[in-house]
Amino acid sequence: MYNVVGVRFKKAGKIYYFDPLDYHLDVDDYVIVETARGIEYGKVAIPVKEVDENDVVLPLKKIIRKALIEDQIQVKENQMDAEQAFGKCFEKIREHELDMKLVDVEYTFDRNKIVFYFTAEGRVDFRNLVKDLAAIFRTRIELRQIGVRDEAKMLGGIGPCGRMLCCSTFLGTLNRFPLRWRRIKIFHLIHRRFLDYVVGSCVA
Repeated sequence: MYNVVGVRFKKAGKIYYFDPLDYHLDVDDYVIVETARGIEYGKVAIPVKEVDENDVVLPLKKIIRKALIEDQIQVKENQMDAEQAFGKCFEKIREHELDMKLVDVEYTFDRNKIVFYFTAEGRVDFRNLVKDLAAIFRTRIELRQIGVRDEAKMLGGIGPCGRMLCCSTFLGTLNRFPLRWRRIKIFHLIHRRFLDYVVGSCVA
């Protein structure tokens, strides 16, 4: 058995397990953790508990420490700089006439990398764009292509049911809705309006 604490990095984001070491951590505490992409700032979503070895990915990354006021200030600064980076990247996309839609920009907590999220119909040759962005920001640049449901999760919105999108409010993982179910005869016995509710951003 392993002692773990569940940490989330974004609202309605996936929960990752970390080794809490000797820290006493409660839900909604903020922590600094070691991740595959560097040092990150996260929020405790699941308090310390024991889990089976089959429920964790080994080796477990560790909680470095509880977050300080200075860390919160750093996060705010990163968010403001990310907004400026969005505008500069948007201009460069237009300058290079690239067929892509910029969705969001994110600094890693330690500012070692900026991630630009975008959608596109197909493959995009953004090598010159990356060179320009690296020259402007003088740090590592990552352009990550995402799907339309990921875009909806990031930006939020109203679903066909009339409520805020589940993926942007509480769903940590996006599960695909098997379209083949719509071909099953018994499925068509359900009220026709249900079929309208499961299309669009909720099935992409």
